[in-house]
Amino acid sequence: MNAQSLLMSAAYYMEDASSPVSTLLWIGLAVLVAIILVVVFLRFVPLGLWITSLAAGVHISISSLVGMRLRRIQPKRLVEPLIKARKAGLDVTLSKLETHFLAGGNVDRVINALIAAQRSNIEMPFEKASAIDLAGRDVLQAVQMSVTPKVIETPVVAAIAKDGIELRAKARVTVRTNIERLVGGAGEETIIARVGEGIVTTVGSSETHKQVLENPDLISRTVLNKGLDAGTAYEILSIDIADVDVGRNVGAQLPMDQAEADRRIAQARAEERRAMAVAREQEMKASVQEMRARVVEAEAEVPKAMAAALREGKLGVMDYYQMKNVEADTNMRDSIAKVSAPPVNSEGKK
Repeated sequence: MNAQSLLMSAAYYMEDASSPVSTLLWIGLAVLVAIILVVVFLRFVPLGLWITSLAAGVHISISSLVGMRLRRIQPKRLVEPLIKARKAGLDVTLSKLETHFLAGGNVDRVINALIAAQRSNIEMPFEKASAIDLAGRDVLQAVQMSVTPKVIETPVVAAIAKDGIELRAKARVTVRTNIERLVGGAGEETIIARVGEGIVTTVGSSETHKQVLENPDLISRTVLNKGLDAGTAYEILSIDIADVDVGRNVGAQLPMDQAEADRRIAQARAEERRAMAVAREQEMKASVQEMRARVVEAEAEVPKAMAAALREGKLGVMDYYQMKNVEADTNMRDSIAKVSAPPVNSEGKK
């Protein structure tokens, strides 16, 4: 019974699988699997980019494109610059571009710089261009500046001649990129600093400011002869003085400032002496008050001494009254002298 049941079940399922509905389900499942496989294939194999490279005459194998995908590199960022380079006649391989890209360089900018250098008859191999790009320089701008010089305008530089007159000069420096010294060479800031130093030196060595005003090219010649572009990434073509203005008279201002400083020092010392005098006066007043207090204290002892003398019989009554008459006479004379004396004003004059 069990064997018969199994045979009947198998026959039933076979009949069910051969039905039209089951056939459609199997076909739909196969189509879905095929679509998924095609999407995955196109995801890892940039077929359109491969066809574009073949149409441009650049042979790139599909395995190379798949390898870029596996190394997480966008093939478009390498294939398009390679096509551009091959069309320009440059001898560049896909391996070099990939190496430069993995090192963190900008492949498209390097290729544009090589094309610009080739069109300008500037010898620049791919290794030098990639080294300049990896050094952080804009290699395309460097090639363009090598063909078309750049004008660097310096800020206003203040310098003082020997006669004490200040001059304010502004210069325009025309520079051209030196490809050989672009890696490791100093930038525009160094050029500006050296030109400013040359202007200060030239003006400072002039006897009068009129010499500089009469011959502004004296600054240009002196600064240009110093070789200021040594160790920089640029070559100085010319230095032109754009503007020269007369500033302050520092030679006269310095003695005035010194005199003002001396005056303030003298004033501070006078204030110190006055403060010491005031303190001394206060000390003297305190001393006078102390002496007066002692006098009052001594005068207070006189009645006590007289009383003691009367008790002891050393002083008689007549002597006491005679002393009182003398004191009364003295007080009267003092009162007459004060009334007859002329008044004294605030200035101490009678």
